[in-house]
Amino acid sequence: MALTGGSHPSLAHRRRGHCAVREKGEAGWAWLVGNATWACGAATRQFCRYYEEILYLRLAAKEMQSWSHKRRTTIICVSIAALGLSLGFILMLIVTCRNRRKSFASIFNKSQGDGTIIAFKYRDLRFATKNFSEKLGSGSFGSVFKGFLHHSSTAIAVKRLDGAHQGEKQFRAEVSSIGIIQHINLVKLIGFCCEGSKRLHVYEHMPNGSLDTHLFHGNASVLKWSTRYQISLGIAKGLAYLHHSCQDCIIHCDIKPQNIHLDASFVPKVADFGLSKFLGRDFSRVLTTVRGTVGYLAPEWISGVAITPKVDVYSYGMMLLEIVSGRRNSEEDCNSNGDLATYFLMQVANKLLENDVECLVDQELLGGINLEEVARVCKLACWCIHDNEFDRPTMAEVVQILEGVLDVNIHPVPRLIQAISQP
Repeated sequence: MALTGGSHPSLAHRRRGHCAVREKGEAGWAWLVGNATWACGAATRQFCRYYEEILYLRLAAKEMQSWSHKRRTTIICVSIAALGLSLGFILMLIVTCRNRRKSFASIFNKSQGDGTIIAFKYRDLRFATKNFSEKLGSGSFGSVFKGFLHHSSTAIAVKRLDGAHQGEKQFRAEVSSIGIIQHINLVKLIGFCCEGSKRLHVYEHMPNGSLDTHLFHGNASVLKWSTRYQISLGIAKGLAYLHHSCQDCIIHCDIKPQNIHLDASFVPKVADFGLSKFLGRDFSRVLTTVRGTVGYLAPEWISGVAITPKVDVYSYGMMLLEIVSGRRNSEEDCNSNGDLATYFLMQVANKLLENDVECLVDQELLGGINLEEVARVCKLACWCIHDNEFDRPTMAEVVQILEGVLDVNIHPVPRLIQAISQP
């Protein structure tokens, strides 16, 4: 039996209680089976096996409109639900990040208060340094990058140790030893990171950079003499603390202008303990195969013998002459004939003997020079770079000399400097 929308407006065909009905004015057909209604949209063919006959059904227009309305409603509801889930996920991420920052801030502030150091996660340091994008410089065994802890407006310096082969236990032990050191003239270790093969130190950031940028580079501000003198004294106090006031004597092993950092008030802070050696109070020397920086190495260190804190005194003396002159200790001048002039250190010794130290001072300085202090610093420097380590002063004595508590006399020119200056 085939039912179509012919020209019979009131057609009703019954067969065993089943009927196909077309209401007047409707645009579709419905097939009634008992209490159930089977419907099909216009232009749609549905196959139904009933007495092996094919039925062509069309749905009333009002039923199609109802179905379309329900479909649109379903799509809108699903879209709203998906949007809600997306917004909820984004909100959850924001809350998680804020909570992590607050938690990190709490730990950081606590560490600042009680002097403990923080075990940073590598991902946090990578985030703080913007994936190590701003390089401040390179030191012993690694590079230093600037970072920023957004939660506390605190700038940090992150040193990424290159080629560090220390085990985790040894690394943490050294960090703990350095972390307990607290002195105004020592850069503070804030924390560290030890994940897998990654080894990093986190220090407080010094806004005025390192001392060498102010002594040897024309793009930085020129330090006036009074500032240079206070820097010399501050460095001496920091080293004296390491040598005499810590539980173990700590030999820095790499004193040079690059490792002296300046805070916002130009207070000097000794930095970079990558080569440091811990010397128990029951011992007088320590053997190390690691070398410091050329130009600051004591003669006994070059010869390969076990070292004492006096190697730091020697390096400090070399740096004093650089602070006075604004020149690197390895520089040689040329005279008017183009010949190499007297080696700078020899020149210092000769000018001291002639009582003419004004010509040794950095030519960038304009006035405000205390020649008595200049002479004191130059005399002290010559004692610090003595060939014989036993004739060098201790850093505690250096502090007293700079403070005017102890006097210092002119020392004969060290033999090593005489030999170097010979043509």
